[in-house]
Amino acid sequence: MDIEIGSNLYRNSNGTIEVEGVPQIQLARHPSTGDLLVSFALFDANGRMLAKVVDSTMMFNERRAYELTKTNQSVAMKEAESGKILLHVDVKASDVVSLSRGEFHTMKGRLLHVSPTEWKLEKQQRSGLTQDADGGAVSIG
Repeated sequence: MDIEIGSNLYRNSNGTIEVEGVPQIQLARHPSTGDLLVSFALFDANGRMLAKVVDSTMMFNERRAYELTKTNQSVAMKEAESGKILLHVDVKASDVVSLSRGEFHTMKGRLLHVSPTEWKLEKQQRSGLTQDADGGAVSIG
């Protein structure tokens, strides 16, 4: 699977996105329907888990503070009160999935920003990169 994160393309990945060495997002397509399946762990600035999504279904949602919207081809998570988009993933082509927008903390408490043009994690940022993941995880940070 190829994964776009902002304007960066990671080819031949296994669907896992590791942020600061920790698997935080898993992307897959349902084998029979082709639906997008997203698993994601949302943390606060102290590394405490606030919400967890497994196969595009909310499994844990502390204080019901987060909303999940999904179709066969996209999954979005936002803060219920503010409407701020925390994660937006959609299918761009049969084997290309795009993480086009997001703003969430890593397990280590750092804030990751994803925009259509780049990803930024504190002082690290990437834009326009194409990289082969060689069948493994995509690594950020």
